[in-house]
Amino acid sequence: MEDFIPALSVTAVAAIGTTAAVAYYCAKSRGVPIPTVVPIEEQSLPLGKDVNCRRSRLVEPGKFVEFLYEDTRTLYEVFQRGLRESSNGPCLGHRPPGSSTYHWISYEETIKRAEYLGAGLIHHGAKSENTTFIGIFSKNRPEWIITELACYTYSMVVVPIYDTLGAEACSHIISQAEISSVVCDRSEQAAILVELAPKTPVLRRIIIMEPATEQLRALCDQADIQLVQFAYMLKLGQEHPTLIRPAQVNDIATICYTSGTTGIPKGVVLTHRNVVAAVCATMIQIGEVGTRQTDSMVSFLPLSHMLERCCEDINYYVTGMHSFSKQTALYIQGGRVGFYSGDIKKLSEDMKALKPTCAVVVPRLLNRIYDGVTGKVKGSWLKESLLNVGVWFKERDLHSRIISRDTIWDRLMFKKVQDQMGGNIRFMVVGSAPLSPKVLQFCRVALGCCIMEGYGQTEAVAPVTLTINGDINPDDGDNSIGHVGAPIPCCLIKLVDVPELGLSAERDGTGEVCIKGASVFQGYYKDPVKTKEVLDEDGWLHTGDIGLWGENACLRIVDRKKHIFKLSQGEYIAPEKIESAYVKNSYVAQVFVHGESLKSSLVGIVIPAEEVIVRWAASQGIHGSFAELCKNPKVKAMLLKELLAEGKASQLHSFEQVKDIYVHPEMFSVENDMLTPTLKTKRNEIKKTFSKQLADLYSQID
Repeated sequence: MEDFIPALSVTAVAAIGTTAAVAYYCAKSRGVPIPTVVPIEEQSLPLGKDVNCRRSRLVEPGKFVEFLYEDTRTLYEVFQRGLRESSNGPCLGHRPPGSSTYHWISYEETIKRAEYLGAGLIHHGAKSENTTFIGIFSKNRPEWIITELACYTYSMVVVPIYDTLGAEACSHIISQAEISSVVCDRSEQAAILVELAPKTPVLRRIIIMEPATEQLRALCDQADIQLVQFAYMLKLGQEHPTLIRPAQVNDIATICYTSGTTGIPKGVVLTHRNVVAAVCATMIQIGEVGTRQTDSMVSFLPLSHMLERCCEDINYYVTGMHSFSKQTALYIQGGRVGFYSGDIKKLSEDMKALKPTCAVVVPRLLNRIYDGVTGKVKGSWLKESLLNVGVWFKERDLHSRIISRDTIWDRLMFKKVQDQMGGNIRFMVVGSAPLSPKVLQFCRVALGCCIMEGYGQTEAVAPVTLTINGDINPDDGDNSIGHVGAPIPCCLIKLVDVPELGLSAERDGTGEVCIKGASVFQGYYKDPVKTKEVLDEDGWLHTGDIGLWGENACLRIVDRKKHIFKLSQGEYIAPEKIESAYVKNSYVAQVFVHGESLKSSLVGIVIPAEEVIVRWAASQGIHGSFAELCKNPKVKAMLLKELLAEGKASQLHSFEQVKDIYVHPEMFSVENDMLTPTLKTKRNEIKKTFSKQLADLYSQID
């Protein structure tokens, strides 16, 4: 832990640790307990006598939160409120290459540019109607939001496109949504669209943010696609103003194509009513710790996904209220959003320059923080003991609902990791994949901020449950699966039977998670068959996730229904539950658990945490490259032993433990098609890629 604890002698470290512990123990707490919005012991209430159908305690029975203010019911009105609440303060920020500071444009300038862009599109033939779909194919940057707002200003629909879906999926989106104009960031991205031209004759125009290359111009000429610079389109709109026609409450705001783990993406149709309802309900759920007009957010998760977009919009809404869904959440507050520089490797530099107060993150980032800190102390009894003492004392405050980053332990151990994220984070929202309760708790300690975990689906805008501030022990008595909070006040959640898995919600307290409320989508675009598969006649969205209600009336997700399988002896297996337990181990970066109905045991693919494994190997006198270490039998034996110990600590049953593993050096990623763009595991792809290794593992067991 040299990066986190100063280089001190054993005596000095022991003396400082002892003195700090005594001083900290004797001192009165300097923090104020976090207020809770509902009783922690029972965070949701049953709807009538059905204990498996539950509602938020923050709304009257039979009602849903749809908005907070009569004048703020659409996403166009969100920005108008942000303008008023901020007194035309800074809205969108970026960090130019080589600069150490962020440059900002105001709310008024953002709104003006959106009007100019919309007018420019109309001058080029687009219609100010809710049947006009505009594509966005870009990384997060201010022009993304300006394009989105332009659509809302003229009743158009924004359709995000992202290349990680693959060429076939991109052409499907453009063709199905009949997108004639796409706003693109770089020539490289635009070239991908031009190459699809034979399959997408509907595409007639590309608006490019950065200067177009001569090569791109030539490609567009050959494909008979008009290429227009973003800046020129703004100038054109300024010279040819058009009367604005803002979207209405029930108009479509966006069609967000879900990446999915299999098949062609489906277009989720979301209205302004859907999005604003989810944003406002989340604001209420978060309570007093939520976004403020003075807040700033770092935007780096793809804006093509609803979690990030919701999480910006709250910031632009209302001073004095509070948030979760950050970008809509921030605009609703009159706050500001700073965009990362486009290179995820420079995210820490961006955060140091921006010093954000809030962020939306995925579990992988928190896992890296946990592995980075705990991995550095492995092998040193003294440093590991000192870290454990520091964590213990800060957890002691957490149990009193006090979160701080000004203790002696912060200065001694955690300040550097806090500074890596700008040193100013007040609260974070984490979602999109399972997160270990152990990692969640550790990051609350190390970062000294509120961290809330949510669960949701694009089909319900993003959030449908959220942990509340002050609930800092989300494992609900089961260290393998943490809960994801109670329903937010725009929806109901119920559990229903799953006959194919032999599950009865009434008998087992476990079933498929279903959602109903103001945030539930209108259906899949031009796909009534798929819509009927998930949206029943009573308006319940069937998520495909298996869940249960914990003792505190919060939802716990077990696994995807389609992922659960039965072993030959009849035991049902939820692989994500097992993977969540194993990945808590600091030696493990990623893990994939596999089983078959004709087999009686499980096997796994393990990707080790490179830095930790290399350090351990050196301590054992084992040398070689990381790839060579992954082939070493001693490394494999150690990893298997660690997994089994972690599984036992997480109270896994013996049949849930892997019997053998294959150690692989390359991380599962979007680029190698092992993860979806939202970082969910593509289980079928992994199974196909490692089919030989999995078969070999079973042959050795048999």
